[in-house]
Amino acid sequence: QVQLVESGGGLVQPGGSLRLSCAASGSMFSIYGMGWYRQAPGKQREWVARITSGGSTNYGDSVKGRFTISRDNAKNTVYLQMNSLKPEDTAVYYCNTWPNPTISWGQGTQVTVSS
Repeated sequence: QVQLVESGGGLVQPGGSLRLSCAASGSMFSIYGMGWYRQAPGKQREWVARITSGGSTNYGDSVKGRFTISRDNAKNTVYLQMNSLKPEDTAVYYCNTWPNPTISWGQGTQVTVSS
């Protein structure tokens, strides 16, 4: 069974940067589109960014120009570089397959943007 482990979150000041990582177990990682999702307190989980198996990327409007998704298929890992962070980016961040999350959600990684 494929498992996902997110890491790299933390507390950062507005305008700061973080790089999140998502390590996936299993041998079929490279064929999947992967996405980053986030859930803020009291809100539904929302899609943030995606990368296809071929490396094509797309972003939600709220993060476009600030976040960059990438992947390393040799390491079964997908990354999210987050720059110019804003307080409204505060959330638990998760990765999963895209367009349809089909793997059991991991524990996520908390990102808190606050001065």
